[in-house]
Amino acid sequence: MPIGVPKVLFRVPGAPQADWVDIYNRLYRERIIFLGQEIDDEIANQIIAVMLYLESEDNSKPIYLYINSPGGSVIAGMAIYDTMKHIKSEVVTINVGLAASMASFLLGGGEKGK
Repeated sequence: MPIGVPKVLFRVPGAPQADWVDIYNRLYRERIIFLGQEIDDEIANQIIAVMLYLESEDNSKPIYLYINSPGGSVIAGMAIYDTMKHIKSEVVTINVGLAASMASFLLGGGEKGK
């Protein structure tokens, strides 16, 4: 039986109490994106949208892209790569498990030396 997306307690600054949010929402607030599946158009569009949003919020802070992926679509992966190179925020890539095929290309496309 699937467990669904884990939820964690998070208090928005200025809010009177903490609320349960999904783990990905919480990670985004720390400028962390997790790629944990095969790269296809849908996941690429989601990652690109989050990168563009984080860029618009503060382009002086790095974005951390954690990768555990078997790779996938070259076209979808290139769209992520192009966005990584287009935005001003540094994109720091971290491998946590498997980074094969297009995922290894994205891993190598991260900020040099970080």
